[in-house]
Amino acid sequence: MMKPIISLSPHVHGGDSVSRNMYGVCIALVPALLASLWFFGLGAAIVLATSVASCVFFEWAITKCLLKRPSSVCDGSAILTGLLLGFNLPSNLPVWIIIIGALVAIGIGKMTFGGLGQNPFNPALVGRVFLLISFPVQMTSWPVSGQLTAYTDAETAATPLFIMQNAIASGDPNILNQLPEATEMLIGQTGGSLGEVSALLLLLGCAFMLWKRIITWHIPVSILGTVAVFSGIMHAINPAYAMPHIVLMSGGLILGACFMATDYVTSPMTAKGQLIYGVCIGLLTVIIRNWGAYPEGMSFAILIMNAFTPLINTYCKPKRFGEVAGKENKK
Repeated sequence: MMKPIISLSPHVHGGDSVSRNMYGVCIALVPALLASLWFFGLGAAIVLATSVASCVFFEWAITKCLLKRPSSVCDGSAILTGLLLGFNLPSNLPVWIIIIGALVAIGIGKMTFGGLGQNPFNPALVGRVFLLISFPVQMTSWPVSGQLTAYTDAETAATPLFIMQNAIASGDPNILNQLPEATEMLIGQTGGSLGEVSALLLLLGCAFMLWKRIITWHIPVSILGTVAVFSGIMHAINPAYAMPHIVLMSGGLILGACFMATDYVTSPMTAKGQLIYGVCIGLLTVIIRNWGAYPEGMSFAILIMNAFTPLINTYCKPKRFGEVAGKENKK
């Protein structure tokens, strides 16, 4: 008779891992990445390559030289942060500004709190918001798509979000006629950041993550559904507010809802908590877009709700086995 071996839990292992999920999200971003290269060419390549390389370097340097522990760059989180940061930048942003954004994203947004799994805020959004506040002119000069060989000298134009903000400020719904066609926004023939180029390909990436069970439907659906409902109400009250389907395809809404708000570390753990989190992000996004100083409100909305994630987790904490009416059964 063999002697039983008793080991510590867990006793059942799945195929899930940090690196698998990180690289899975990177794979989901590939279609939109290719679209950004197609529409913005050289500028997109320089911005994305600089962002990813800088994030990987700063994580390696901080881990080895400051934290004095084994490098964590192979888990894919630094690469993903670099991709997401690059997707939130215009394709004509100077290299030195991108490097500063990467340093803030990794150094302040992530490694200051101890690294992956301990950061309360999405690192890529920390870097993006820092750059937006520090370099507002460079961060809001959006090149026109189709300039494949242009970089810092690319021609810029108003984005759909800027046009919608002007329509709201003036109260003139005719300004909305300047918006691109819905099919152009779906495919990606619009100005904006690299992550705004194709709503269709971003949704394709989201479908891939749902299929691979990297994320669940609760956060993306609750965000997009909330924005659609409130945008529809605003449009019904005043035609100067854009129609819901235009709002959904504009700016970084789909990128944020599918790829950034769903970050494991900074989002709630339970399905109920994720629905509350998503609804609040959607509502804050509509409020900031319509009445805030910046046309885009997605980054700020996600960061605000990142701060509320611990509170949501506490409120939506499931009952432990044997717990009755909020008290433990001590029998």
